[in-house]
Amino acid sequence: MHTDQYLSAQDAYLFHEGTHARLYDRLGSHLRADGGADFAVWAPNATSVSVIGDWNGWNADAHPMSAHDGTGIWHAFVPDAAAGQAYKYKIVGRNGYQVEKADPVAFQSELAPNTASRIADLDYQWADADWMAGRAAKNALDAPMSIYEMHMGSWRRADGEFLDYRELAHQLANYVVEMGFTHVELMPVTEHPFYGSWGYQTTGYFAPTSRYGSPQDFMYFIDHLHQRGIGVLLDWVPSHFPTDEHGLGYFDGTHLYEHADPRQGFHPEWKSAIFNYGRNEVRSFLVSSGLFWLDKYHIDGLRVDAVASMLYLDYARNHGEWIPNKFGGRENLEAIEFLQTLNRAVYREHPDTLTIAEESTAWPRVSRPTDMDGLGFGMKWNMGWMHDDLAYMHEDPVNRKYHHHKMTFAMVYAFNENFVLPLSHDEVVYGKGSLINKMPGDDWQQFASLRALFGFMYGHPGKKLIFMGGEFGQRREWTHDGELEWWAAGLEKHAGLQRFVARLNHIYRETPALHEVDFSGAGFEWVVADDAERSVFAFLRKGHDGGARPMLVVSNMTPVPRTNYLLGVPKAGIWREVINSDAIEFGGSGWGNLGDIESSPIRSHGRMHSLCLSLPPLSTLILEHTSNG
Repeated sequence: MHTDQYLSAQDAYLFHEGTHARLYDRLGSHLRADGGADFAVWAPNATSVSVIGDWNGWNADAHPMSAHDGTGIWHAFVPDAAAGQAYKYKIVGRNGYQVEKADPVAFQSELAPNTASRIADLDYQWADADWMAGRAAKNALDAPMSIYEMHMGSWRRADGEFLDYRELAHQLANYVVEMGFTHVELMPVTEHPFYGSWGYQTTGYFAPTSRYGSPQDFMYFIDHLHQRGIGVLLDWVPSHFPTDEHGLGYFDGTHLYEHADPRQGFHPEWKSAIFNYGRNEVRSFLVSSGLFWLDKYHIDGLRVDAVASMLYLDYARNHGEWIPNKFGGRENLEAIEFLQTLNRAVYREHPDTLTIAEESTAWPRVSRPTDMDGLGFGMKWNMGWMHDDLAYMHEDPVNRKYHHHKMTFAMVYAFNENFVLPLSHDEVVYGKGSLINKMPGDDWQQFASLRALFGFMYGHPGKKLIFMGGEFGQRREWTHDGELEWWAAGLEKHAGLQRFVARLNHIYRETPALHEVDFSGAGFEWVVADDAERSVFAFLRKGHDGGARPMLVVSNMTPVPRTNYLLGVPKAGIWREVINSDAIEFGGSGWGNLGDIESSPIRSHGRMHSLCLSLPPLSTLILEHTSNG
């Protein structure tokens, strides 16, 4: 095949314009039906490029590549190449620079610590048509979304060894269905040389890591979860990349993917390279990577890591260590344009998927459309909620009244963005301790506090995310070496917490008022926001019905039971206790309201009727209006 036929003029135009969204159809290695494979790589500053691999004894003279005029892309057809063979590109640059690079658009890599790419086809017979046809409703802003964040290498193991994608598919699906989560979010599975980076130091932007199997094995994993009704979100890292010699750094003897100036191109915190978002071809590469997983792997959404580090030129830098933009500001204008381009492409090509930003600052309009001057994400992690609520819960209950505002402050800005409430892996590593160990007091108080926090979280506006192990109160801080402490889930207090989270998930999914209006003030109403002295919070949640079937969420964050606690309610009649975190089956003391409570015509909290409740110690109750009495 002549190079011009392989890469059309339109491909070249879109690539250099920064809008090509399917580079994976043109670059990388592609098997031909009649044998052999085409190879294409972007190396505009190379003086020669050869493809070396298993079929030619890694001989750089055997298969030189031809330059495609004016595009910077080199191409070769290799008749002896076959699926499964390892290969690299031998690149010769100016001034005698020579290096062997893995393919930036490889579909598969050798098993680490080996670094070559592998020729792979992506043929697979999908059986998830029902899921794909209906997933727009599963990913909608008014749908229940309860995300189980997990790391594939440390969720479960077999005799200390990794489970492969297919083994994980069955075990994980069974567990997630039982627990009631709607989606799984995978910490990065894009190929990474250092396992201890958890995937956040990516070298293979188009290859699932070989640690757990082949591309088809990963497709099977997603296919199986879809068939069980579970969405799959992928943690994706376009913010930086490691400087391993076989990777993207200094690719053709020049700073091709990254900025040359370390004030722009080197990340001081992560010791990694920063993409040059101002280079159109780099934007095409990254947009294509994002869409690749949605296209070829049926991924349901991308959680984009470290967005704040992309948006700010001075991120993790001191004065004089960064270069202002053309207006003299700290905003990375090229990164903004890239993120907008990415989100436009995702929602254009795959409107039934979603993008979620991990953005830790108050950058405006992250989850607003690009035509409203937003970044175009579907949702954003609410890092402020996470930090404030965990800081509050870490306080001794006797002191919580002095920190009451930490639990209410999120409602000041709750509808500025489409928020996900995360209790993520970031909070259970690097000496921060496990979720259960953040809670003060004795064993009983720790478990009661964590149940109360989960109950408050599931009532609060915003989609939900819990990192693996938190749902059963793993004591040990998370480590990527080894599996979760599954033995602990067999202990009664841990099992009670696990049962509580499962029940919460099922109630949350079945109750429109708890999920339909997460991103508008129409779905929320404070009842008690100011009872700091008793550390009580109470609020109403409403669905699309405008409050015809409201839910009342009440939290008592002290170990003191509160009897005869009067709460104004919007509707007279019977209110039923849907869930009580202090129930004996969840490991609690069994305090509560014995199921149904009838309102009284007593004015309270600006409402004509009220409930007289018993609030258990360190608890959250969720009640629903069932009848008019």
